[in-house]
Amino acid sequence: MMVVSRAALREEVAAHPWRLLIGGELREAEGGARFTDVDPFAEAPLAQVPDASAADVDDAAEAAAAALPGWRQFTALERAKLVHDFADIVQAHGEQLAGLDAIDTGSPIANARFDVKIAVDQIRMYANFALEMKGQTIPSSSALHYTVRQPVGVVAKIFPYNHPLMFGCRVAAPLVAGNTCVIKPPEAAPLSVLRLGELLRDVFPAGVLNIVVGDGPAVPDRLVRHRHVRRIGFIGSEPTGRAIQKAAAESGVKHVTLELGGKNAMVVFDDADLDRAAAGAVNGMNFTWSGQSCGSNSRVLVQRSIYPAMTEKIAALVKARTIGDPLSEDSEQGTMINRAQFDKSMRYIDLARQEGARVVAGGGKPAGDGYDTGYFVAATVLADVAPDSTVGQEEIFGPVMSMIPFDTEEEAVGIANGVEYGLTASVWTKDLGRAHRVAHEFEAGYIWVNASSIHYPGTPYGGVKRSGVGGKEECLEELLSYTEEKVVNVVY
Repeated sequence: MMVVSRAALREEVAAHPWRLLIGGELREAEGGARFTDVDPFAEAPLAQVPDASAADVDDAAEAAAAALPGWRQFTALERAKLVHDFADIVQAHGEQLAGLDAIDTGSPIANARFDVKIAVDQIRMYANFALEMKGQTIPSSSALHYTVRQPVGVVAKIFPYNHPLMFGCRVAAPLVAGNTCVIKPPEAAPLSVLRLGELLRDVFPAGVLNIVVGDGPAVPDRLVRHRHVRRIGFIGSEPTGRAIQKAAAESGVKHVTLELGGKNAMVVFDDADLDRAAAGAVNGMNFTWSGQSCGSNSRVLVQRSIYPAMTEKIAALVKARTIGDPLSEDSEQGTMINRAQFDKSMRYIDLARQEGARVVAGGGKPAGDGYDTGYFVAATVLADVAPDSTVGQEEIFGPVMSMIPFDTEEEAVGIANGVEYGLTASVWTKDLGRAHRVAHEFEAGYIWVNASSIHYPGTPYGGVKRSGVGGKEECLEELLSYTEEKVVNVVY
């Protein structure tokens, strides 16, 4: 069953006058430049989107800088009130925003709706943290020493295509902190965030929130390098994160936080509940959005005595999943975002075969009616993957799970830590002592014991090694990272 007529939604999206939001005005890109946004299910043009120039970025940053003095004068509670209004608007238009994400990204509509719910919850969380931006007093002498937290200034937020609406709504954190913002949605899926700009145009004073998008690296590079931008929050790939670090360092002294990729390990010991662990592995791989998630447990390490049974259980669950049109209520998995990501996943699957892995589920584009078009890659499980192989080391960012056997606890920890990434990890065991030992030894920033994939409100999310730097997200720490601490010494 379709949540909405695909033809009707495509017609509506194609006819919509998509615009940038700069200085409180919805406007075209310089010279009317546009690029084509593609529907990954139909493999056909979906919309013509403004293709911003360096001049557009400059205008957005200048507008944010001009709005900063006035926005800083709002009290924390006044800013929080407007951010709560922001949440109300997203909630009221949730079905429309979810539909845009589903048709634009290829993510199932049910998943897109869940992203809307998470977005609303997170916006309200940051608004409710407003009075936690506290200072302190330091009794170091007879004078009065105290600190206050103040906004950083103009903030740039840049994020990827797998959760565009949800990531775009995290602009709530710097806004509550008193910063003005320029956000750059992904060019592969910009529609929900551009629509967000229309909906929020009159919520905040002109220039407080600006949205620009362009096809390629020119827009984010210009944004990162702009003289008014002092704080950059980026979610995306590790190579792009390093490019942002480089551009920021070349253009000033700027606070940069990076939440990057992962090659995350799920370690299953022989005393674990195998049915729960198998379900956790499939859920944690994020097949729902075709594995396009930095937090996916793409490596499942299983103690050798239970390895055959565990592999069989996971393969059976994966084969039972429904893959189809993202706008269908029945679809549990949609498409890859574009041809490039489709080809990338297919290359890794072929390479895995060459390196000796066995395909026990999926392994390519689904066959049969309904799959003639669409960037579909079947949920794939690879057995007997060597830990040091290419697919055992590199982030695929597709629906490809690697099964790896191990014998001892020490070996499992060594394999889990034997990659350049360190975002998430999980351990499955009934032995509480072992659970704590392994969790302690994991080189990862966000860890589960007998669970996977779930994000809990207020718990700091972020990675180590090549998975991130500069601070945590989804928590009070993220809000505070958009402030600077000032020390005042009062001598009597």
